[in-house]
Amino acid sequence: MIGTVRLCGLGVVFVALAIGQTWERARDLGVPFEGTPGRWNAITDVKGVEVGHQTLISGETVRTGVTAIFPRGKADDMRVFAGYFSQNGNGEMTGTAWVEESGFAESPIMITNTHSVGTVRDAVIQWQLKHANKRLTEDDFWSLPIVAETFDGYLNDINGFHVRAADTFHALDTAKSGPVEEGSVGGGTGMVCYGFKGGIGTSSRVLDAKDGGYTVGVLVQCNCGRRKLLRVGGVPVGAEIAQGVPYASAAPGMDRDVGSIIIVVGTDAPLVPTQVKRLARRATLGLARTGSISANGSGDLFIAFSTGNRDFPRTGVSDLKMLANDVMDPLFEATVEATEEAIVNAMVAAPTMTGIEGHRVIGLPHEQLVQVLRKYNRLTR
Repeated sequence: MIGTVRLCGLGVVFVALAIGQTWERARDLGVPFEGTPGRWNAITDVKGVEVGHQTLISGETVRTGVTAIFPRGKADDMRVFAGYFSQNGNGEMTGTAWVEESGFAESPIMITNTHSVGTVRDAVIQWQLKHANKRLTEDDFWSLPIVAETFDGYLNDINGFHVRAADTFHALDTAKSGPVEEGSVGGGTGMVCYGFKGGIGTSSRVLDAKDGGYTVGVLVQCNCGRRKLLRVGGVPVGAEIAQGVPYASAAPGMDRDVGSIIIVVGTDAPLVPTQVKRLARRATLGLARTGSISANGSGDLFIAFSTGNRDFPRTGVSDLKMLANDVMDPLFEATVEATEEAIVNAMVAAPTMTGIEGHRVIGLPHEQLVQVLRKYNRLTR
């Protein structure tokens, strides 16, 4: 682990950059999942997808960051067919009005904390101007960036506005293919999931050749759920591991589900926007498998994209490919499976963290998780 230090008006902020760091994943512990993952078991198994993080950890108060997802990579045309779905709207994802209207996502997809959405949005525009497509002039350029959030104020000094434009630039500039770091990284640094430490998680599924051989990848920033509702592999893990629930000393009402989850689904299957939105809706079922009820205080916002069509001209006629609706069920199944696993991966990868005002959130204890799965005969090893 190496780091850099930047000076700002609020003091010194330590930016942790994990280089070559290893972290455990749910399958390593024997958690049972259906389906066949791709090489990385990550959203980056969808060819062209790149992911970058900037993680901010400093002193006792700063536990935040920003995550960037490029559907086609930094060097390619960013336009992809996309669809947005709000399972419960107590949250924010900017740019989705145009996604709904046009059927396109035309920017990287960013995730951060609730009070940093504006900063990240503006920084994305600055970054895009600097890297504008050669076919456009600066005068032609406009953008409605896609920036989503979940609330990290239990562990992070969220009103300190520690995420700066430079942090967004770093997440964008360092995005890459390959393994995706999970847990307390990027936008997920200060998040809590089902009363355990949460954050970033990812997973993928590769369809059988008879179903087209397509890949579906999912990335989540999970900050949702109540401990007693958590299920892993169909097992009531939350009820079995009852100790260490956070918020016990917080304000009244904080024991309710007041978190959120952002889910990003990508595929290389040739889908049109209405079909991509159908994929986004299925993320709800993967979330439900982990025990969520999408409570009133939870912002459960999902966006999906397809890289299966490309080279969309700004004028004239495009020739498109479209998978038949009648053969989409394997994609739906893959989305549900990968979403469930991504959420569990986020918790497995996130260690115990103490943050602002001494608030402490325990990481999902691996040994106890294994014991509970063994008790219910659900362990795969």
